[in-house]
Amino acid sequence: MVVKMILALVTIVGGLLMIVALPVVVLAGAVGAVGSLAPAPGGGGVGGVGAAGPAPTGGLDIPAAALVAYQLGAAACPGLSWTVLAGIGKVESDHGRSTLPGVSSGANSAGAEGPLQFLPATFAEYAVSTDGLAPSPYDIDDAAVAAGRLLCADGATAPGGLQSAIWSYNHSSAYVAEVLAWASRYAATVAAAGPGARPRSAGAP
Repeated sequence: MVVKMILALVTIVGGLLMIVALPVVVLAGAVGAVGSLAPAPGGGGVGGVGAAGPAPTGGLDIPAAALVAYQLGAAACPGLSWTVLAGIGKVESDHGRSTLPGVSSGANSAGAEGPLQFLPATFAEYAVSTDGLAPSPYDIDDAAVAAGRLLCADGATAPGGLQSAIWSYNHSSAYVAEVLAWASRYAATVAAAGPGARPRSAGAP
């Protein structure tokens, strides 16, 4: 079955993030339940993750809004795979679905805010508006674009720079491994769907 979704392209003009939406046809596959994908051994590459291997059971299990946001964030850092941002979003907040403090409002015990868990000062440095309003760490589009810009600034697309950029995002080797594991799974899921397929979000018919 094929379904239509919107692929968002971005460009920054005069400090404002401009969004152009294009309709594309995507391949519909099975969707797993929350938590149905267990991390697999990860791998990385310059500017993206595309490790070969068997596809995971089920679909991406990424909400539609989050999937578009990760693509926006990747577009803000040419060469960065959206799957890396999806890996970060999965680990930080289950793509914004976590009910823990600081995800949809307020802050956690470390002061981090939003689905991608930004400290306020870091978000203020890398955030740009995606809708003409003041950037918000709780807006997943704004958060993903800020994350993409932060990873870019930390050398994510430089040769050998992806792991160190993710480590700069969260100073934990275990965190880096978990993010890359999820990114590899998402890449494998899309690759298994076949040439020309686009990622199918959770909840799509």
